[in-house]
Amino acid sequence: MAEFYGLGLGLGTQNAGGDWLEIFYPRPMVNPPVALTSAVARAINYDGGNAAIQTDIPMLTRLSNVFDAAGEPALAEQTAQLKAASRTPVITLLATNAAPASVPEAYLKLHFLSHRLVRPHATDLSGIFGRLPNVAWTSEGAIDLAELAQQQWRARLQDRTLTVHSVDKFPRLVDYVVPGGVRIADTARVRLG
Repeated sequence: MAEFYGLGLGLGTQNAGGDWLEIFYPRPMVNPPVALTSAVARAINYDGGNAAIQTDIPMLTRLSNVFDAAGEPALAEQTAQLKAASRTPVITLLATNAAPASVPEAYLKLHFLSHRLVRPHATDLSGIFGRLPNVAWTSEGAIDLAELAQQQWRARLQDRTLTVHSVDKFPRLVDYVVPGGVRIADTARVRLG
């Protein structure tokens, strides 16, 4: 199998219609080893191209074994932990550095930048503004704007207050990555990517 541009196993938020709002990739990989991507591709029945695949428990078990065999124990452990997640696990494979065709692809590329795995302008972000939805970034995570009023009402019924921090396409950087060696005085002004 050919070399891949990128790989990420993440945990995402979807709206009630199943559309992706955001994805958190704790250990994104740029140019992962061919042996690893070949094993991952077999474990998830990968068909080719850039793809974001929702995982289930059997697939997570296979992936955890693949990462463990590849000498990636931290990634194997995180993969095993995803079996208990209440949000949707997703694995994203980027065969090429093409413009993002989905929210998971866009978020993986933003993680590459924020983790300092690629230099600015070294990854194709063409069309990213049109690809990402406007989202309410709240004290309870990302919420689709069409679902916000109902979520606020539900929170009030439970004697909670749902705080909306911002409405934007891009989340605060520090909610996903805290880069080493930098100071950030106002975290609301620094976005992922």
